[in-house]
Amino acid sequence: MPEKFPDVDFADVLKANAEFSKSFTFAGQPGRAGRGLAIVTCMDSRISPLAVVGMQAGDAKILRNAGARVTEDVLRTLVLATYLLGVDRILVMPHTDCRMAQAQEPEIHATIAEQYGVDTRSLEFRTVVDQRAALITDVTRIRSFPLIPSTVAVAGAIYDVRTGSLDPVDC
Repeated sequence: MPEKFPDVDFADVLKANAEFSKSFTFAGQPGRAGRGLAIVTCMDSRISPLAVVGMQAGDAKILRNAGARVTEDVLRTLVLATYLLGVDRILVMPHTDCRMAQAQEPEIHATIAEQYGVDTRSLEFRTVVDQRAALITDVTRIRSFPLIPSTVAVAGAIYDVRTGSLDPVDC
């Protein structure tokens, strides 16, 4: 049996959505990426991916995970986006001051175990020691993935959370 929606825990979200929906203007917009872009970025709440690149809702597909890593699920989603959703360019965009670049895998598992008593070692968090090297690997992974069309432009840039600027990286 399904659980009742936790109204109290999400009251602020529902209230904000009620206001948002009063002036909602995106009805009827197609599900394709209007400007042909997909952005792979981190889940960090300091990043507003569309604003960073001067776009708005409907312009780009946004894929987010911890560390902006190109995982199997990201590749699966990019295949769908390139064939069915109008994506013809992909930007991989990790950021400065990322938690996934501040500790190694064993340290993160140990921190969670010590602070919360949870053993997370069955997960791979994909921490990075060198963000530029990881970015180059991830861009190369997309470019060489056989199901992504070779006509898709793929690039990498690091977003600076202090300045709002992008630092393009040769990959």
